[in-house]
Amino acid sequence: MCAAKPPEFLLATDEDARLFGARLGRCLNPGMTVLLEGPVGAGKSHIARAAIRARAGEETEVPSPTFTLVQTYDTPDAVIWHADLYRLTDPSEVEELGLVEAMEAAIVLIEWPDRLGSLRPGGAMTLRLKPEGDSRRATLAGATAALLQCLGVGA
Repeated sequence: MCAAKPPEFLLATDEDARLFGARLGRCLNPGMTVLLEGPVGAGKSHIARAAIRARAGEETEVPSPTFTLVQTYDTPDAVIWHADLYRLTDPSEVEELGLVEAMEAAIVLIEWPDRLGSLRPGGAMTLRLKPEGDSRRATLAGATAALLQCLGVGA
């Protein structure tokens, strides 16, 4: 039996990426982790910001966590953690940030998940962003059937 190919989404504009991020944000539940992969400028923060605002409100200020490493947001139905691990030099720093515990109870969005090392959660979804000219292609691996249905994939 071969595994189904992860769904792909062509995000032709920044607005397409924002709408996709917002839809993804509304589909996430506490205990879900999304690993955001892609080169610098691929749109990881843009999609994370849209997902957070979809839950916390469009007026919510969502700064990049590049320097703070983690930003948290209390929403009416969940706590969201947004982490940017680019500056980490050792996976042990992940535990110091509290991310391991957060992955059990919060919605967690992690940019640069390669820095997790052996702490990379097995049940996490991976959103891979690949620039294609002025657009980007998003591939979502490891999503549950319920999340894919919420996103309108295979419905």
